[in-house]
Amino acid sequence: MSYQRDFDKRIKVGVIGAGSHCYRNVLPTMNYLPVEIKAICDVNEAVAKKTAKQYGDCAYYTNTRDMYEKEDIEAVFISVGPQLHPMLTIEALDAGMHVWVEKPVAMRADDVRQMIDHRGDRIVVVGLKKAFMPVTEKAIEIANSEKYGRLKSILAIYPMSIPQNGEQVLEERQFVNWLANGVHPLAFLMAVGGSVASVTAHCREDGHGVFVMEFKNGVIGNFHLASGPLPMEAYCLYGEGWHLNIHNNNRIELQRGIPFEYGKTTSFISPGDDSGAVVWEAQNCLATLENKALFIQGFYSEMKYFCDCVLEKRTAEKGTLEFALEMMKVYEAGLLSKGKAIYLRS
Repeated sequence: MSYQRDFDKRIKVGVIGAGSHCYRNVLPTMNYLPVEIKAICDVNEAVAKKTAKQYGDCAYYTNTRDMYEKEDIEAVFISVGPQLHPMLTIEALDAGMHVWVEKPVAMRADDVRQMIDHRGDRIVVVGLKKAFMPVTEKAIEIANSEKYGRLKSILAIYPMSIPQNGEQVLEERQFVNWLANGVHPLAFLMAVGGSVASVTAHCREDGHGVFVMEFKNGVIGNFHLASGPLPMEAYCLYGEGWHLNIHNNNRIELQRGIPFEYGKTTSFISPGDDSGAVVWEAQNCLATLENKALFIQGFYSEMKYFCDCVLEKRTAEKGTLEFALEMMKVYEAGLLSKGKAIYLRS
């Protein structure tokens, strides 16, 4: 594990938006990244100044234009709100910056298309952390392996509801929780399941129910829009001869089954270690990094991936604007479904 001070080569970056989320999650994650924070930009000058002083006494600004004109930076980390993400991302791309931008990437799918039009050869990664979690990476590994493989269906459980006035939400560009946090389970489902062919939302009047996703590869996704106390988030993958259970994003269990013959098997424990369950979980007895939320929740992985792409001059393949665009299509279809299947266009 390397810390910011350990890297010989670091990216000169500016941070746009120093609000609560950035201060709690984005900036602390930079302690482990190959970055040199050159400037903090926030419309609240007092916040920008205090944050800049804490992080190396770097420069601070209240507008991005001044920062681009005066600072020698290569990339920006944008964490404000989806209403401003497209404008700030396009401005940064036009200024020659590589961009990491927090979720939700935008308010509408068309906004993402405009961002793609301005990207050029710059690298853009969207902060869809659930697509980068360690448990997500393991789920993808199992589902795509020759040993297991043949994923058939996915169950996601997450506290969420879909507004029933979907047309109004889209027309008025309302920032609802289905966009703010619904993208989290959707990011997991789409990272594991692949491209989506159609979606159908079956909801009660309060917006809770089931969101069915049919993937182009034939996998069926069942997103249970749950309600109730936390912890609640869970995912289950079902394959041929195996299933994978993820609880609270810090414990993952691969069930491989046991040799079994109805009416004859007398023990649930079979010889050897090539059947039964395999479990991975965070080591919470140690003050090490793999049990910290920044790592379990995918913040580190997504931001490190962006930095690696920039340093190695390679095109991003995960958390891309194309992935975010498809997710926005799924989000919009969920608002319009009302029990009817919505087929996504390419």
